[in-house]
Formats: sequence, structure tokens, C-alpha cells
Amino acid sequence: MKRSISLLLLLPFFAFSQAPDGYYDGTQSLTGYALKSKLHEIVSQKNINWNYSDLTPFFGLTDLDRYYDHDASNDSILLDIYSEIPTGPDAYEYTVSNLVGSANAEGQGWNREHMMPQSTYDSNYPMYSDMFYIIPTDARINQLRSNYPYGKAGSTTFYNFTNTSRIGNNATPGSGYTGRVYEPIDEFKGDIARSLLYFAMRYEGKLNAFNYYNGTSAANDKSPLDGTEEKAFEDWYVAMLLQWNAQDPVSQREVDRNNAVYLLQKNRNPFIDHPEWVNMIWNQTPDGVIPQAPQNLSIQKNSAYFVNLNWSPSAESDVLGYRIYQNGVYVATTKSTNISIDHLSPGTVYNFTVRAYDNGYLESADSNIASETTLESDVFASDLMITKYLEGTADNKAIEITNKTGHPVNLNKYRLSIQLTSASNYYFPAPYELEGTVANNETFVVLNPRSDFSCITNEQAKFVTAAPQMTFNGSQYVELRYASTTVDAIGLRGTNNYESLGDVSLYRLPSVTQPSTTFSLSQWQTYPVDYCENIGSLASTDVLVNNDAKYAVYPNPVVTDSFFVKGKNLANVKKVSVFDLSGKLVLEQNAPFKNKNSVNVQHLKTGIYVVTIDGQSVKITKK
Repeated sequence: MKRSISLLLLLPFFAFSQAPDGYYDGTQSLTGYALKSKLHEIVSQKNINWNYSDLTPFFGLTDLDRYYDHDASNDSILLDIYSEIPTGPDAYEYTVSNLVGSANAEGQGWNREHMMPQSTYDSNYPMYSDMFYIIPTDARINQLRSNYPYGKAGSTTFYNFTNTSRIGNNATPGSGYTGRVYEPIDEFKGDIARSLLYFAMRYEGKLNAFNYYNGTSAANDKSPLDGTEEKAFEDWYVAMLLQWNAQDPVSQREVDRNNAVYLLQKNRNPFIDHPEWVNMIWNQTPDGVIPQAPQNLSIQKNSAYFVNLNWSPSAESDVLGYRIYQNGVYVATTKSTNISIDHLSPGTVYNFTVRAYDNGYLESADSNIASETTLESDVFASDLMITKYLEGTADNKAIEITNKTGHPVNLNKYRLSIQLTSASNYYFPAPYELEGTVANNETFVVLNPRSDFSCITNEQAKFVTAAPQMTFNGSQYVELRYASTTVDAIGLRGTNNYESLGDVSLYRLPSVTQPSTTFSLSQWQTYPVDYCENIGSLASTDVLVNNDAKYAVYPNPVVTDSFFVKGKNLANVKKVSVFDLSGKLVLEQNAPFKNKNSVNVQHLKTGIYVVTIDGQSVKITKK
């Protein structure tokens, strides 16, 4: 395989060839899906999500052909893995300026190819613009590939392309799918495999909500996803990706692209840095034994809008997690032995059961039933709230969201949506999806990456995105959704909001304790554009605590090295966490009260903190 540019010429392009020191801290000694989950945690933090339109010029930084038929006099040629001929001259070549919308033959131009089809996630952000699996390719091949999976093309060929890649019937061993697949040339099969495995790792926690085979027609199912969060793909697809990863090792082109995307997105593809992790994660042999049912399911906290469930773990070492059923319907998954189930209705009876599942996706029998009637009302917010809306010059856009629900909230079903206008018609573009978990009394910021606020930076924001939702100018309606249900709103639908929202920033009044689907300016303090104070942190008066908590913390204020906790069954407490008022976790202990009833906070600075004991929060002052 021809390599016509020396490594010496590549070295100045980026200062490092692998991950920066400390990037993969915490992965040592991990294997299997535990390693995959840790990588997800690392790669999902503090990354920058760009707008889809930003990618076109970015390809001039990430995908130039410095590796095949390199012409020193022309450093602007894009590397297209769908048309590249590694052993000789290419049939055609493109520069960034040759972007086209469509083509009826090869060689007419390129466009942006999602190696993991955008139909998988309904074109939602951040998936829609993640550069680790979006590449420049010939427009005609991209169109014909459609949303077919990759695979080994069989004897029936539908399209042959100039570099010998082709679309044919699926002949990949072990598959029940008999439809069309696109088979790239051998030179780039490993590149594609590692990109798809990145997708499975990066979006763990969301995969079950993406479009995958649901049992209707296996022969025509185009998506190789299987609905699991850990394994992610169907067995035949995993086997193929592992084979491609092995037969086509990481190239200098992949190393350079990984470094280039890292500079743009601030995250990496671990399977380029450590291709050995592919087998360590996916090459597992399930034991075929159904796990035992979880025991001692109980309700530790009851509210009007949520309950906290707790149970004893199953004994098997290969248990991956637990599925929670509400009135017999699956509602959530956790790897822990406790969870908050929210979006409940006040004064309503609910029955819960839990099942364990293992790495072979065998599911246990039901646990015992835990039944509870939610409270008619309580002090907590019914859902997350938008608490600050910063509108400024140019790209100075930020939204602050606060959790005063009384429990940690899983963000994976929350979206930010914006209503735009085209030819006097109002429409919602694909939303921006949140992810991860937000603690009770935590506030966080969604920020435009090109903003230049004095009070917050990209590094301090929880989410940084240039998706359409963060390009508002005061005239648009913006909302926070849970799945497809509106939770909170800025402005009014179906109208130009500039008269009330243009050239202003809004701070929610402290007296407002619940989100509202109907916007009212009376709930907000108005400030001029670019106003930016105290964003991303709660004032001590804003911290909502549990007034009927099972546990009491003393002394409070804490004037010694430790605080003490009293309450029933302390030995059964699973976790105690301490957060500062910015929402930062500053201390966490598992099973903290097995042999004591105190928590050492000697290292904490003086100030106000929120102590969370199995999801129940108490505000303390450290002197």
C-alpha cells in the first residue's frame, strides 16, 4: 500500500500522536463493558458539539489527503475513503469547495457522509454533527449507500464503484439480514469499524432510544443496532467489526485525524489510541445462566413526583445492570442498586419490580413488588427548570437549567428545541439532546462554543453546542422537553417573540419554584444583552432541601473536622455525596455508615454545601 509522504512531514501537523497525559485515567484494570462505560464517561465530558454547517470547512483540517498520491503542490485534496485508490491514481479528486447536494454519477462532487446513518437518531444533535463518524465522500456513492449497513457484499451486485467498493446483497456470516450492504475496500475497513465502535461507546445510555430492529422484519432491517446499551450491535455485526479492526490496523491517517478532531471537539476515539480495547470490551463469552432475581426491593423516599427505589444486588458477577418495571411496563435501566423513578403523578398508586440482566442479556425473574402512593404535594419542583436565558451580541448565547426536584435526574431523554421561521412558516429543527445525570440542587449551563461571555467559558459549561437551539436571537420560541413533552418554555409558539425577548437576558425570579409550559415575563427579571452574572451556580437561598428527610446532619454549622448523621438503618445507606453550590461533586463515599455515623470534611473550604444521602438532600454550612 502506497505511502508517499514521510512521517517527518506529519509530525509538525500536531504535537502529539496519542492521547494527552491523564486522558484515560481510571481505565486501568478495567475490561469488558465496565471499560466501555468508563470510556463513555471520559469521552462524553467537556466536548464541543458544532453545527452541521460548521463541518464543511473543518474537513480541510481533518481530512486532507497526505497519504496517497500526495502532490506537494496541491495540499487541498480531500481524502475520500469511498473513492480512494491506494495503489494508483484516483479516478477523481475533490477540494472542500466541491461540496454538492446530490449527484447522478461518480466524480461530480462530495458531501457529508454519516457512517452511522442519521436516520438512526432522527438527525438529532449532538449525534448529527459528531465528526468521528462523519466524513467527506463522493456524493453519488453516499446517496446509493443510503442507510444500508456495512457488510460483506455477496454474489448479487447492485453497484460497482471505481475503487472496487460495491453495494450487494448481505453475505456477512451469521446474519439474518438479507438486504443490501455497502462493502468498502480493505484499506479502510478498520477505519470504519473503529468509527462505528466509537459511536456505540460515545452514545451509551441513548442507544435503546435510537431506531433499531424491533421484531417486525429481520430480513429487511437495515439497522445493526440491537437495542442494548453495552453490546450495542447485533452479534453478526460485532463479529464483523472485530474482524475488520484486526485485519486493518490503525494507520497514520487515523492517528492524525483523531488528533485533529480532538482539537475541534475536545474528545477522542479511544479505539484509535488503544485498538486493543476493542477485543477487551466486545470479545466476551456469556455463561448462559439466568441471574437470580434481585431481593429486598423497597421504596426509600416517596414524593409527589418521584420515588427512590433500593434493592439488594444479585449475586452473579456477570450481572450488567437492572431493569425497572413500573406497573409492569419497562421504564428505566441502571447499573446501580438504587434509582429515582420520576415523572410520576401526585396521589397515584404505583407498583414497581426490578429484574437483573447479565452480559448474555439473560433476564432474571421479577423481584418482590414495591407498592407506593405518591404524595398529593411536596416542596420539590415537578421537573427541571430553565433559570437563566442569556441573549447577547453575536454568538453570546447561554441557557441555565436547574434541578430542584429533590433527586438526581437522568438527562438522556431531555432535549432543547427551538422554533425557527422559513417563508413565514414556523418549524422545529432536530433538537439538541442532553445526556448524563444532574444532581439535586445542581444547576448547569448550555453554551454556544463561540460565545465570549465574561462570566463563563466553554470549560465551565456542562454542554457546549452550536446546534440551532443555541443560535437564538430573541425572536424564537425555545423550550426544554422531556422526550416529546414540553417541560419549560421561553417565549410563545407560532409568533415572533422579538418585542418581548429581543435584546434582553432573563433571570428566573427566586419565588418561581415550578417549571411552566406557558411563558410569562412576570416570572423573570429582565437584564440587557450580554448581562452575565452568577450563571451556573445557585445562591444559598436557592438551594432546596428535603424538609422531611429521614436523616439529620449535626452539628450544623459544621465547626469540627466531621459532621454526624442520625436516622434509622444508617448501615443500609448506599452513598453520601457532598456538592458545592456550583453543583460540583466535592466528596463521595459508598456505604459510608457501616461502622460509623460521621463523614470527614476536614479538606472542605468554609462555605455552604449540599449533602445528599441516598438521594435525600440537606444543606450544611462548613465553618
